[in-house]
Amino acid sequence: MNLLVIAYPQLSATDLEQIEDFRRDNDKMFSVVRPHFTLVFPVTDLSIADFASEIKKQVKGMNAIRFSIHCSATNKDAFNDSFHAFLIPGEGFNQITKLHDKLYSDKLSDHLRPDLDFIPHISIGNSTDKMLCKKMADDWNLKNFTISGFISTLDIVNYENETVTTVKKIKLKEITRKNPPLPNVFPMISLQIISPIVFIA
Repeated sequence: MNLLVIAYPQLSATDLEQIEDFRRDNDKMFSVVRPHFTLVFPVTDLSIADFASEIKKQVKGMNAIRFSIHCSATNKDAFNDSFHAFLIPGEGFNQITKLHDKLYSDKLSDHLRPDLDFIPHISIGNSTDKMLCKKMADDWNLKNFTISGFISTLDIVNYENETVTTVKKIKLKEITRKNPPLPNVFPMISLQIISPIVFIA
């Protein structure tokens, strides 16, 4: 048994179709699993009940995560000769990283690989040809695209025999409406928010 935690993001129908159209031709996992973020990688030495209990404990009271994606990048697989093309969020990157770290903070700490950087992502393609993977990412980055959505549910899944099966769902807290904006008492002052840029070696 290989237990993982993944998040199937809430996406618009248009964004989901755009991702799936690309994955259909480029992602070997297209027929196995829907677009997702992986938060806990395969764990083999815990029962479903113990694994689920630990995940539920760690996410208790945590809010859903809003994310926005504007770029793609490539990454070398640490376990085989493959390369991957990722969609990587700007907004939501830190929150997803903190969620991943929280899930590994107690009973799963022995399963954490600190030698491997965690990069929040949706995988869209893979190949043993690194230049082909780079072209996949470049094709996305040539477009001025935005994919926005939410992570509101975590799926505990079992991955066996090329099949991903959800064994339990855990809902995160709904995002509450933000406080109303303050009155514009300083009309001559404007604020500019600059999205973070993610560099990947």
